[in-house]
Amino acid sequence: MTDRTEFAAVEAELNARGFTRMVFELDRIESLLDLLGSPQRAYPAIHLTGTNGKTSTARMIDSLLRAHGLHTGRYTSPHLETVRERISLDGEPVSEERFASVYREIKPLAELVDARSDEPLTYFDMTTALAFATFADAPVDIAVVEVGLGGAEDATNVLQAGVCVITPIGLDHTEWLGDTLQDIALAKAGIIHPGATVISAAQEEEAAGPLLERCAEVGATIAREGGEFGVLGRAVAVGGQVLTLQGLGGVYDDVFIPLHGAHQAQNAAMALAAVEAFLGAGARRQLDIEAVREGFASTSSPGRLERVRNAPTILLDGAHNPHGMKATVTALQEEFAFSKLVAVIGVLADKDAEALLELLEPVVDQVVVTRNSSPRAMPTEELAALAAEIFGDERVASAEEMPDAIELAVAMAEEDVPGELSGVGVLVTGSVVTVADARRLLKR
Repeated sequence: MTDRTEFAAVEAELNARGFTRMVFELDRIESLLDLLGSPQRAYPAIHLTGTNGKTSTARMIDSLLRAHGLHTGRYTSPHLETVRERISLDGEPVSEERFASVYREIKPLAELVDARSDEPLTYFDMTTALAFATFADAPVDIAVVEVGLGGAEDATNVLQAGVCVITPIGLDHTEWLGDTLQDIALAKAGIIHPGATVISAAQEEEAAGPLLERCAEVGATIAREGGEFGVLGRAVAVGGQVLTLQGLGGVYDDVFIPLHGAHQAQNAAMALAAVEAFLGAGARRQLDIEAVREGFASTSSPGRLERVRNAPTILLDGAHNPHGMKATVTALQEEFAFSKLVAVIGVLADKDAEALLELLEPVVDQVVVTRNSSPRAMPTEELAALAAEIFGDERVASAEEMPDAIELAVAMAEEDVPGELSGVGVLVTGSVVTVADARRLLKR
């Protein structure tokens, strides 16, 4: 069996496990990891939760750690093109051969756990175990791990990490986490364990309370954006922005990141503080400024205002909730000067599509609604009806398939535009799945 064939078979087996369960608890993943010899104890970790910005921040942390000479493992979700993206070693997705090999080692032990459980291990349980085992085998000096959903009962919360990062908390996944910021923050605070150092973004008061209470309860130390660290200044630059950051150990200036938006500057401040906390920088010691600059300059975050085509410019952005879309819209207004912008949008049925469309309306001229490849996708007809109420019929078009939607959006963007197309753009957004579908087509 070839590596590609074996990897495809492994992917099919993972997909067959399903992505949800009726009851969230850690017993199954703990049992599996015990059978594997507790690989998550073989290295220290930085653990991230929050509503938006987790993956971008994790990628910045990873890049900064590598710039300081450490071998890293990174676990993030969801993926855009291949499940291998979820498990990275030294910044690169694991190979198909390695992914399949570790899976085959884990599979018989997973079947033992399944046999004595009411529910089988899920897709996410299995990829989490795969990541932790891969990192132990490598071996890595440190793991950077993003929570899948919530925190307290997420499969990754077996780590009990020494450094925790809490990105901005907003309303999302309310069917699982609760419908108030307080409920959601309470769930996310569960990744804070005794003695941890917590790096927290500025939070709404309702979300900040449970985080502070958890820190007090377990004796954790918290550093908050706007107090111990933050963004002192930012300027738009070609291909990104130049930042001045207040870190735990002092000021870091002339820091270029090849990412757009004030939200990415905020993510950078959190990433810097997390790496300072891990490496022991603080009031008496700064990190090496050149290593910091190198780490940030080599950061990437696919699907986050990612430019994949020029003339017309095509941007991909995975904003899928109001908090994320607000950040995207602000970045579009501040850092791009489109004379005409057409959006392609596809959302999942359980998301607040109306709010996403309302946020987009002031900054795009027209919208093309479509359906992404997820079985949970909102039907095109339903999304089109919502869009028509907000944009008006004359500004809304629809296409059932992504290739047709992109082609239509490009034609609409170029229509009646004299001369150069440099000020014309297409934004593909609404869901990570929508962006993944578009990226497969446009990055070929």
